[in-house]
Amino acid sequence: MWHARSADDAISYWRTDSGEGLTNAEAAARLKLFGYNEVAEKERPAWWRRLLAQFQDFMVLVLLAATLISGLLGEYADAVTILAIVVLNAVLGFVQEHRAEQSMSALRKLTAPTARVVRHGCIQHVPARELVPGDILLLEPGDVVAADGRLAETANLEAEESALTGESLPVRKLADRVYDENVTVGDRKNMVYAGTVVTRGRGTAVVCGTGMNTEVGQIATLIQSATEDETPLQRRLDHLGRWLVWGCLGVCLVVVATGVARGEPLLLMCMTGISLAVAAIPEGLPAIVTVALALGVQRMIRRNAIVRKLPAVETLGCTTVICSDKTGTLTQNAMTVRQVYCGGKTYEVSGAGFEIKGEFFLDKQEFDAKKDKCLLQCLAVGCLCNNSVLKQGSVGISGLWRKKGARGWSVEGDPTEGALVVAAGKAGVWRADIEKRERRLAEIPFEAERRRMAVAYGGPEGAVLYVKGAPDTVLELCRYWFDGTVERPLTPELAASIAAANEAMTNGALRVLALAYRRLAPAEAAHVAEEAERELVFTGLAGMIDPPRPEVKEAIALCRQAGIGTVMITGDHRNTAVAIARELRMFRDGSSQALTGAEVDALSERELAAAAARTTVYARVSPAHKLRIVKALKNKGHIVAMTGDGVNDAPAVKEADIGVAMGLSGTDVTREASAMTLADDNFATIVAAVEEGRGIYDNIRKFIRYLLACNIGEVLTMFLAALAGLPLPLLPLQILWVNLVTDGLPAMALGVDPKAPDTMYRPPRNPAESVFSRGLARKIVFRGVQIGLTTVLVFAGVYLTKGDLALARTMAFATLVFCQLFHVYDCRSEILTIFELGVFTNKYLLLATCCSALMQTAVIHLPPLNAIFGTVPLGLKEWAIVLIVAGWTALVGGLRHLLLRRRPPVRSAFSRV
Repeated sequence: MWHARSADDAISYWRTDSGEGLTNAEAAARLKLFGYNEVAEKERPAWWRRLLAQFQDFMVLVLLAATLISGLLGEYADAVTILAIVVLNAVLGFVQEHRAEQSMSALRKLTAPTARVVRHGCIQHVPARELVPGDILLLEPGDVVAADGRLAETANLEAEESALTGESLPVRKLADRVYDENVTVGDRKNMVYAGTVVTRGRGTAVVCGTGMNTEVGQIATLIQSATEDETPLQRRLDHLGRWLVWGCLGVCLVVVATGVARGEPLLLMCMTGISLAVAAIPEGLPAIVTVALALGVQRMIRRNAIVRKLPAVETLGCTTVICSDKTGTLTQNAMTVRQVYCGGKTYEVSGAGFEIKGEFFLDKQEFDAKKDKCLLQCLAVGCLCNNSVLKQGSVGISGLWRKKGARGWSVEGDPTEGALVVAAGKAGVWRADIEKRERRLAEIPFEAERRRMAVAYGGPEGAVLYVKGAPDTVLELCRYWFDGTVERPLTPELAASIAAANEAMTNGALRVLALAYRRLAPAEAAHVAEEAERELVFTGLAGMIDPPRPEVKEAIALCRQAGIGTVMITGDHRNTAVAIARELRMFRDGSSQALTGAEVDALSERELAAAAARTTVYARVSPAHKLRIVKALKNKGHIVAMTGDGVNDAPAVKEADIGVAMGLSGTDVTREASAMTLADDNFATIVAAVEEGRGIYDNIRKFIRYLLACNIGEVLTMFLAALAGLPLPLLPLQILWVNLVTDGLPAMALGVDPKAPDTMYRPPRNPAESVFSRGLARKIVFRGVQIGLTTVLVFAGVYLTKGDLALARTMAFATLVFCQLFHVYDCRSEILTIFELGVFTNKYLLLATCCSALMQTAVIHLPPLNAIFGTVPLGLKEWAIVLIVAGWTALVGGLRHLLLRRRPPVRSAFSRV
């Protein structure tokens, strides 16, 4: 814990010298001892082992068995098709697994290619991977820190650590501080860490950690130790596949044994049993699931969600909690001035980000800022006491080409200073315009000890010193205040009101800066020094915050409507995080709570799981905290989605059931560890993906319902006829044909059925529920029995009354197919009827059923096919019987559906914890 020790202790421990550094010989020896400064990758199995592992899934073994059976029956086209599906699925799984393991490679990219160090008393540029503990690292603006180090000297040093800590602003670094051992990474201002960026000032640091001993290395260890469980869909399909195989094989054996016992030829019954097994086992199920997921992925890409793993689509659909980073995900990662206090008045400022778009409001009424000279003076001080540059695209805006309301604005420099420039621009105050009359004479830079910055400008009317800084510091130096007309003495009463305004802004989680000025005498203007910062004229306070994305509030409301909990996990301070969460209506006073990383440390795993029921904000957390929070939610039965952009998010992103990375602001590490990437960094896109995922799972249940009901009907047709002592109602080839025309196109069309209107008005399904839950098994069995009984009754009626076995088989054949084609429309919704949904709302399904009906008609009426399939042409009377009976089964099923349907209430995800 080097942050708890002085710089001298670090220098002494590593036997180095701040001026001379290590010798080259000592550096080489330490390189052998400590190894290269790079993230080590966990050893993985050989590629061929990982490829073979793709063929060990139970359903894959079933498909291989179906391939063998189809080949033995001479159905070579089916055999080749099934085998192609198996190989394709294996290759896709192998590729996805390979890409998922690229997190370690991405971590290497965070290491700077070279570093400046002191060795033998000379400044040397060495490869970053050759840094060793004890090296004296030199830091300047723009440097990517190459290793973890204890700062020895600093001069206005600041570092951007958002990728590591989640802190939205650059962090001030101070070499002379010593902290408690339990202080979180974000508060260790005497340390620098690998992968962070120096944004300001200069410094030297003693390297104390390299490679896997850095904070980034520890994150890499967490990523490697994080487990990737099977998705809910994978678990349910595996369970379904095992149940189907053994159940169907058992029934087929009974049919074969019954037929042989009744005197049927052994060969015929064996062929019938094998055909029935091929038809009964829905070998197309994995293919249809893959197609449904792939089509869902394409739809999600159009909505800016890029999925790297197909099952992740469905997993996101059953998500019960979304854990989101704050900076850049819920917020815009752009500081914005929200309030300005001057002349005893508080002005609200609209707009967000760095766009020059927004208005000023006084007492909730729009106000023209140009009418208040005090406000203009306050904004001018903030604009001039400033080094940031406003840009549009890649072009610096100096005032000549500015256009209020234009898009593509950004700030080069400190985001806090950028917020002041933007606020001034909203009032029409531009530094370039002022600098046409005045020029900058000097600058007294910001320092942590002074907590303020000052610049001097001179013009025809004399020189002026402009000051901005911490309110308490600046206010102590003020003796006057500007009321818009004259400079008045600052009385204790006015000072107290200013302090109250500052406290009100601070309690609102705003970062507050005080703004003041002073007219300089000619002698002072010639040599501006810190002594000039006296008897200042107070102009106002500026309160700013990193604002929420405007569309996020609606997205969170939609999550609440859908019963999905939302949790903010951030490295920022508690007050700031709670203020943002409250504005987004994620945090509700009385029913929500916020925990800090230190408070999380004090909780046991059981206590943390219990606290998670009410906690919607976690502040000042480390990567290990995020990982604990995700695990605690998973242990309570939640399906957790974790969004993130920084390196610090990667372990939790990988541990979550569905990891979501930011595509624009996210690091390579997080993107490679995730299952899905948001191309627009928009939280609302996650909600759109949830909706797609729910729709996809609904479609999977639809064709499971359809396939199994139809297969039960086929098996029962053969089984009941055998028990009744009737001849075989279907020949082996007819059974395979039924499987082809009903399990193919119609089932595939169900996979692209449009989302139901109530998709986001339902609660998340229980992650532990079976795929047959909510009455689906009952519906499958009811309709399967109905189809089987109907087909046997038609066969028995025709055979017993007319004695024509070929006609009876043909009518049973047609009845079985059309019962299933009518049933497919009943499967489109578990809540709405086909009349509520509309027949034409799924044109693919309409086309598929028409195609299957034509194929069935051709088999019955074309003479060449009659001979192959053992069918005879049907007359109008026979067709009327077939269609009426088949349509009647659909009507009964629809009425039963309408009478028994239930609409479950939407409940919050946290109500189940």
